[in-house]
Amino acid sequence: MTTVACPRCESAVEWKPENKYRPFCSERCKLMDLGAWANEEYRIPNATPPDDDAPDSPRGVD
Repeated sequence: MTTVACPRCESAVEWKPENKYRPFCSERCKLMDLGAWANEEYRIPNATPPDDDAPDSPRGVD
């Protein structure tokens, strides 16, 4: 049987159809992770830094 780590608490979870919370170990970990997404705790880093010298509006538009 394949075993994965719970994304929230890192406990071992069997990857099988009977586990309705997979990849999480429990409903609690699943809801905690959902709450973290809702609170915007997870961020995707921006590949390019913001340009502080950029105008507020596109060029040619006043």
